[in-house]
Amino acid sequence: MTGVLQIAAAVRGRQMRAVDIAGEALKRIEARNDGINAATRLLAERAIVEARQVDAKVAAGIDPGPLAGVPYGVKDLFDVAGLPTTAGAGMRRDAPPAGEDAEAIRRLSAAGAVLVATLNMDEYAYGFVTDNAHWGITRNPHDPARFAGGSSGGSAAAVAAGMLPFTLGSDTNGSIRIPASLCGIYGLKPSHGALPMAGAYPFVDSLDDIGPFAASAADLAAVDAVLRGDGDLPTAPSRIAMLGGWFQRNLAPEMRVALDRLAAALGGLETVELPQVAQARSGAFLMTGYEGGRFHLPELRTRALEFDAATRDRLIAGAALPRAAYDEAEAFRTVFRGHAAAAFAKHDVLIAPVVYGPAPLIDDPVIPIDGKPAPARANLGLYTQPISYIGLPVISAPLADVPGMPLGVQLIAAPGGDRMLMAFAAALEEKGLVAARIA
Repeated sequence: MTGVLQIAAAVRGRQMRAVDIAGEALKRIEARNDGINAATRLLAERAIVEARQVDAKVAAGIDPGPLAGVPYGVKDLFDVAGLPTTAGAGMRRDAPPAGEDAEAIRRLSAAGAVLVATLNMDEYAYGFVTDNAHWGITRNPHDPARFAGGSSGGSAAAVAAGMLPFTLGSDTNGSIRIPASLCGIYGLKPSHGALPMAGAYPFVDSLDDIGPFAASAADLAAVDAVLRGDGDLPTAPSRIAMLGGWFQRNLAPEMRVALDRLAAALGGLETVELPQVAQARSGAFLMTGYEGGRFHLPELRTRALEFDAATRDRLIAGAALPRAAYDEAEAFRTVFRGHAAAAFAKHDVLIAPVVYGPAPLIDDPVIPIDGKPAPARANLGLYTQPISYIGLPVISAPLADVPGMPLGVQLIAAPGGDRMLMAFAAALEEKGLVAARIA
């Protein structure tokens, strides 16, 4: 498999046929999916139809678009016309089929991309490991004994396993960034509301965003440009700092070494501490529980036993939260945005770890927090939740030349700095400091 830009150039240049590329992608997924469990449905008939449409445009001398013939998959919470949108829930297997594609899929189709699969996720996007009671666990392509991360684990694993050149996921508290880091690829959580949410099954409206995964900074930028309708890249930023305090505690030794190495390669970085990060993470938990619980409350009252037990119990707890607690968490966002704004007045990009270290083992699903084991499913978002709490754009970038399992960093900007982050990720990649790892 080659990358997004290479495939599109070959199709537009009549060196490859989109229908052949789609067929090869379907074969790759069939060959590898049993061991990884990234895909939930193959959309072979649709893929061949879309690919033939691309080839017909090329034959007629019509430009099929910047993503011509590029196969991709989507997390199973995007509406796909004619199919039930399961959101990873077994109770939605027989939901009414979607009447039309999600807006993100429509934009990608208009750009010539070819949808070939839906991808596994935590039920209702509530988890960080993609351990799904109905569709199973998505395993890390670099070590199937480990988690791929979640909740967009199928989307990350499909790219990391070389099944697809790009995929779409969603991120509420870290669900793009965490699996991107654990699987060793790139992922974007955009500025809140910057990419089209229409037709994506909701979880927490105040925090939900969609975004792409890819195996290079250029490919990530190309897909993002189609989704947002803006292809311009600014100059890479120069005012860079490392987040300290909360973001330097509880790190695995290999992550600490990798961060120190990155800082040294960038000429030494000032360390910046954001105040009240613990409160920000608590606020994210409260808003997630309250909004998610209230959204699912009608079905919790009538179909509770059809939920994954781990999801159900957390949603019930959230639905029981008093409105005053939610209002307090919402109000604190203004305070924490002020802390972030003060940091961005001096720095263009803040760097932080995505997770504490390597992917946790499936048979030992815990991570160390303050010297004690904590469930990975709920706590891998230790460093991601405070950032998405205030809607900041983040690229999860895979660190290069890391021994063992992949490790990733968050490249964080002020709201609206998404395309600047793309330029920064590309600059780091050119310097050999970040690079995807395909299994």
